[in-house]
This record gives sequence, C-alpha cells and structure tokens, in this order.
Amino acid sequence: MSIRRADAAPVRTALAGLAVLTLGVVTAMNARSLPVIGDGTTYSAEFGEAAGLFAGNDVRIAGVRVGRVSDIRLAGDHVLVSFQAKGAWLGDTTSAAIRLKTVLGQKFLALDPQGDATLDPDEPIPRSRTTVPYDVLAAFGRLSSTVDRIDTAQLAKSFDTLSATLANTPQDVRAALTGLSRLSDTLAARDGRLSTLLANTRTVSQTLVDRDAALLDGSRQLATELSGLIEDDEGQLGPLLTQLDQLTSMLQRNQDALAAGIRGFAPLVRLGVNLSGNGRWLDGYLCGLLLPSFGPLNQEGCYG
Repeated sequence: MSIRRADAAPVRTALAGLAVLTLGVVTAMNARSLPVIGDGTTYSAEFGEAAGLFAGNDVRIAGVRVGRVSDIRLAGDHVLVSFQAKGAWLGDTTSAAIRLKTVLGQKFLALDPQGDATLDPDEPIPRSRTTVPYDVLAAFGRLSSTVDRIDTAQLAKSFDTLSATLANTPQDVRAALTGLSRLSDTLAARDGRLSTLLANTRTVSQTLVDRDAALLDGSRQLATELSGLIEDDEGQLGPLLTQLDQLTSMLQRNQDALAAGIRGFAPLVRLGVNLSGNGRWLDGYLCGLLLPSFGPLNQEGCYG
C-alpha cells in the first residue's frame, strides 16, 4: 500500500514540528549549559569548608561577575565547589577564595587567574590554592585560651625595661618604645576585666548547654504527663466530645431557624432602645386603653 504525495506532506510537517518542539524544550532545560547562551565552562575547586557559600552565588574576577556557583557537595575530607565562568580566561595556577559580599553574610566565589596554560575543567583547583573567610567565633575561642596563658604583668615589665635601656636612642625609636610601654600597661591594667569577660562568656555558653539538656528532659516529661492525663480522662473526655459534636451538629442543622430568630428579635431590641434612650426613664406611647365610645379623649381610635 503506497501513500500519495499529497497525503505524505502533512505527515512530514507534523514530524518536523514535533522534532522542532522537542529540540526547543531540551534547549530551554539546558540553556545554562550551552556554550554560547549558557553560563560558560564548568570548573571546580576544593575548600576546607563551605563557609556559608551556596549554589547560585556569584563567581567574580576583580569584582566583575563572570558566572555562578552551580553545586556544593562533600567529597571526603573537603568540600567540592562546582562553578561556571563565561568570557574569562583561567590559568592552570588560578586560585579561588570565598569572600563576603554583603554585611548580611552573603558570600561569593572570587577567582584570581594565574598561570601560563589554560585551566583544565576536569582538574579541580586544589586546597593549597583556595582560602575561606576568617572565622570570628573561632578567633574569639583562641583568644580566650591565649589570654589566659599571657603573663601581662611580666610583659609590661619587659617593655618598661626595654624602654629604659634604649632611652638614648633617636627620638623616633623612643617614641615607638614609649607607645609600646603604654600599650603594655593598658593591657596589664585591663587584663582582669578581659579575663572576667571571657570567663563569663564560657560560663554563659556552658549554662546554655546544661539547660538545653534540662529543657529536653522537661519536654519529654511533659509529653509523658500529658499522655497519661489523656489516657486517665479518656472515659470522661470521650462522652464530652461526643456531646459537643452533637451540639454543633444541631446548631448547624438549625442555622436558618436561628438566623430567622435573630432577625425577628432585632425590632424588639430596637424598640427597647427607643423607649429607654432619652434618659433614665421609659418613654413610650400606649394606645387603646380607652375605647372611642367612652368620651371625647379617643373618638378617632388609634388609627385616626
């Protein structure tokens, strides 16, 4: 059975359209990886820690954005950061550093292109050529232990002796030594306060750690007590909840009747407000106490 040429043309058009549509979808899904319109070539670098860097952060060279971080994952004893760079040359000794971008703590990956040959995308930048931001918390931790080991009084005495020994040196040297001596005296005078501050910091940290465990124990005990309370009162709570469910069901079924009752009650409330709204008395009008036949006081009746 043969297909006529007139019948085969729509089939070829449909197949070509499907092929173009599929190609467009695949291109859109992998646009970042394309060589021309994508984010560029993918490289990687080894870091000792992620240091707050996330996928999607900028990759910059001399402050100019050239790409973005595409992936961060743990690889053994280090962190492997994959990134893409476009329109920039990277040498075989390029170094990488994680740096602070904003005061809120956002980071970016900074590259320093170096070397004679081109950087191989399949070879990650080793840890020897990568750096991470300075850790302030770790620095304070080391400061605490370092200050405890410094004999500030002996340090001040040493500077004083050095200043006296070199008293006959030129004026610039004496000024520098005098400044060092005053600095040492200041450190010695405030050594007690600094030690107290660091000791209190350690005390607060330890207190938080101790109370954290107590809080967890208390939470577990509270959960146990609540479970026992529910089990003990299940016989009373069950009927109470059943009756509450019946009450709400009845109110739901009679919702229209309740709404009609409220609407009917509104005029009575309004009349009561009108009667007592002029002062500390009831102000009203009663008609029909005397029939029209009993004299001239109500000859026309209430509707006259």
